[in-house]
Amino acid sequence: MNSLRRLLLSYIYCNSISDSQHGDRPIFSYLSEKLRLDATMFESDLLDLEKMHLITIKNNESMDGTFKRKELLCYLTKKGRSEIKVVLVGGVFDLLHVGHIHTLKSAKLLGDVLVIVVATDATVRNVKKNRKIYHDENSRLELVSSIWFVDKAIIGRKNSIYDTVDFVKPDIIALGYDQTHDEKVMKKNCLERGLHLDVVRLSSPIPQLKSSVIKSELGSSFYDL
Repeated sequence: MNSLRRLLLSYIYCNSISDSQHGDRPIFSYLSEKLRLDATMFESDLLDLEKMHLITIKNNESMDGTFKRKELLCYLTKKGRSEIKVVLVGGVFDLLHVGHIHTLKSAKLLGDVLVIVVATDATVRNVKKNRKIYHDENSRLELVSSIWFVDKAIIGRKNSIYDTVDFVKPDIIALGYDQTHDEKVMKKNCLERGLHLDVVRLSSPIPQLKSSVIKSELGSSFYDL
């Protein structure tokens, strides 16, 4: 499969895990925003993907009963989903630094799609009781979404990390070098939920660089500058 079609499959997947209350966006609208060009030029490629049974194409019906070409909705088939590899990375991301960038770039190299899960404010309060968080979940989501090689960023589910994993259904969970999760325990818990995936631990060329250390050294006065 050529790289363009793989990219289209990746973006169709990303559109399908949107948290929008209005459901998936029309594919041409989504692709045009992501690629910054007129995505209707890829119509023949999408039709070819459908002929290959990699995607399903649906057309929204307008108020007058006609169909609008630009309102096409696309979904991956099981076969289409098997053609791409999805990598999930979770974290707080309250203070982005170069250590995060190294880690996320390493995660991106593991697959076709990099999905970042930003911890909810409630989760952060429960796990990091003694650490001040400067940015709320929506602000942290915006920070991570601004990284150009991140394909999709979402806010995690409120109940359990495994609810989020079940929603994303990644092929790989990539743990940061300083995250406390145990790889074997996480993989076992995923298997018990019917989620077959790999869990890997990423390294960093600067493991001493941590958000908690930066905050401790700078103090809250840094934000008064």
